Amino acid sequence: MTSTPREAEARIGPIGALLSRLTFLAICLPGPVLLAAAATRDRERSPTDFWGLLAGGVFVTILGAGAGVFGLRLVTRSRRDARRLAAAGVAATAEILTVANHLGGEDPGLELRMRISGPGFATFEADTTRGDDPALVPGALLAAVVDPTDRLYSIP
Repeated sequence: MTSTPREAEARIGPIGALLSRLTFLAICLPGPVLLAAAATRDRERSPTDFWGLLAGGVFVTILGAGAGVFGLRLVTRSRRDARRLAAAGVAATAEILTVANHLGGEDPGLELRMRISGPGFATFEADTTRGDDPALVPGALLAAVVDPTDRLYSIP
């Protein structure tokens, strides 16, 4: 059974990973701070203030925890993909088959359909999105790295 090809997450270096993790931790903190403020409130505050802090704390905790966990998983996956390709990746060639405009997201660019081949794995086709570059035309060859066990690939 052959797995579906998957492009490696963008590589994040050790300093970028540390800064990203600290940022995601900071995203998680405001909710619990609001909850603590509600729990340790002064007796002079009105019940409206208490319930507002409590509701806000719960809401921000749920949002922050979701965003933080999502971000931490992205960083962890990026680092894991980079380690796997460095340890088990083989040099490969990606031939561009088709090029189309990619209008989704914040960064418009080009959507590429490629045929990736190399030693130790069966040739496969995959899609990726890249920034506008006049060199990205059908028939162009790009360097790639592939983990033959599950067809994880990266095109630098």
